[in-house]
Amino acid sequence: MADTATVKLKYVTVKPADVMSSKLVGTTVYNNKNENVGEVEDLVIENGKTITGVVVSVGGFLGLGESYVVLDPSTVAISNKDGKWVVHADTDKDTLKSAPKFEYSKKKS
Repeated sequence: MADTATVKLKYVTVKPADVMSSKLVGTTVYNNKNENVGEVEDLVIENGKTITGVVVSVGGFLGLGESYVVLDPSTVAISNKDGKWVVHADTDKDTLKSAPKFEYSKKKS
């Protein structure tokens, strides 16, 4: 992260098509067959600037037996349908279950 003493403050304008992370977390991930394959749990932000991963929970029931994988954001499509955010990834549950696991504790620090 940049040294705060040398960074000049800048502002951005949020556009209607922009997605707020609070709206994305908890969103169901669907595949191209419109099957539920997981849920967005978190975002990975590299160096405090760039989103480099989308943490997705896979499997489990009521939080038990869940595993987590991190998808490259370039492989995830996010759109707004009738005022609701929708996430799609070209995959299936079996592929996600066999993907490299991410140890995720959901703890805020």
